[in-house]
Amino acid sequence: MTVVTPKRFTINEYHRLIELGFFTEADKIELIRGELIVRIAKGTPHTVCGSILCRQLDRLLGDRAVIRGQDPITLPNNSEPEPDVVRSARNR
Repeated sequence: MTVVTPKRFTINEYHRLIELGFFTEADKIELIRGELIVRIAKGTPHTVCGSILCRQLDRLLGDRAVIRGQDPITLPNNSEPEPDVVRSARNR
């Protein structure tokens, strides 16, 4: 019996594939634990809720943090997801 092992990508390999044009924004791909995952489409209610949440968190936190919506974040486990909302500590 042959065992199939999926190819896992590093963040650098993933970025290189993007640079080479292998993926485009239209592909809606995220790197999760080294695997290429196709993101599902976001509907209007999802988008509206995310926008409202980002706005409210920004008002509440002010200059103590940066609120970003649907932007990629790089994690140490070979992941680069695009979460709905993420808080980044403000550099001082």
